[in-house]
Amino acid sequence: MNNELITVRMATAADTEEILGIYGPYVTDTAITFEYEVPTVEEFAERIKHILMKYPYLVAILDKKIVGYAYASTFKDRAAYAWAVEMTVYVKEDCKAKGLGKKLYIALEEMLEKQNIINLNACIAYPNPVSIGFHQHMGYKTVGHFTKCGYKFETWYDMVWMEKMIGKHPVPPNEVIPITLLKKQWNKI
Repeated sequence: MNNELITVRMATAADTEEILGIYGPYVTDTAITFEYEVPTVEEFAERIKHILMKYPYLVAILDKKIVGYAYASTFKDRAAYAWAVEMTVYVKEDCKAKGLGKKLYIALEEMLEKQNIINLNACIAYPNPVSIGFHQHMGYKTVGHFTKCGYKFETWYDMVWMEKMIGKHPVPPNEVIPITLLKKQWNKI
């Protein structure tokens, strides 16, 4: 896969089925997500819509098909957490280890920086050396390890939290700008 042929753009409602097509096998075949059931198209469309009200939700396109996606979501609902997000990335099974996740995360970080987001957090089922290695490569450090807190496929899984800072922590902090107010910059990813 030639990364130069991959374009990254903001997701739209029309992308829901393709994105869900990538996510579904992670639900049914892995413990990478702790969901038990694949969401309906309608439920998944609502998730995308909800995230896009505040944060970027990006898709990677190759040959007019979505081959991966990444988004930021609320880390915690309390106001004091406004400058922290949870990061998520998924790629099609046959597109792994080809730089696609990195390309998506770099674009996502650029958008989040424009929004004045500072702390990036990733929640990872453990063991998962591929995801942990990817996040380390992207500059994340492990900040928490929780023991046997997720149960799936008749197995207890640990969970780790990894963190990356993409800016300084000014006092007072700059106001977080919802992604909807940065629409002019969407095409400049």
